[in-house]
Amino acid sequence: MVTAEFTGRHVLAEFGGVDRALCDDLTALESALRYALTGAGVTVCEIVGKQFDPHGVTVLALLAESHASLHTYPESGDIFVDVFTCGSAADSAGRVAELLRTALGPEHVRISTVLRGRAAGPDATGVPVPPGHATSM
Repeated sequence: MVTAEFTGRHVLAEFGGVDRALCDDLTALESALRYALTGAGVTVCEIVGKQFDPHGVTVLALLAESHASLHTYPESGDIFVDVFTCGSAADSAGRVAELLRTALGPEHVRISTVLRGRAAGPDATGVPVPPGHATSM
C-alpha cells in the first residue's frame, strides 16, 4: 500500500539510432545530462559516470528531486534513460527527456511515463491517469 503523499513522475525513454561515437563519449553524455537537468529546472546534487571496457557508458545524477540515469549501448546505437522527479518538480521529468532527445539526436524514440505516489494527475495529453499507470508520448 502506498502511503506517500507526494506526486512523482517516472519517465523511461529509449533512444535508438544514436551516433555510436556519442554513445561511447562519457564527457559528452555527462554534459548532455547536465544540460537537460538544468534546462528542466531540477537541482543537480552530483553527477557520476563510468566508461566501460570495451565500450558503453553509464551516467547517474543524484537530484534534490530524485534521480536520472543514462545507459548506453554503442554497438547498437541505443541509450536508455530513466528520470524520476517528485514534489513540486514532478513535471520536470518529461522536460528532461525531451531536452535529452534534442541533445542526443536519436532516430527512434519511445518514451513512457509512470505517475508515482498517491495523487493522480494528467498524462502528456492532459488526460487524468491514476497513479501507477503508464502513459506514452
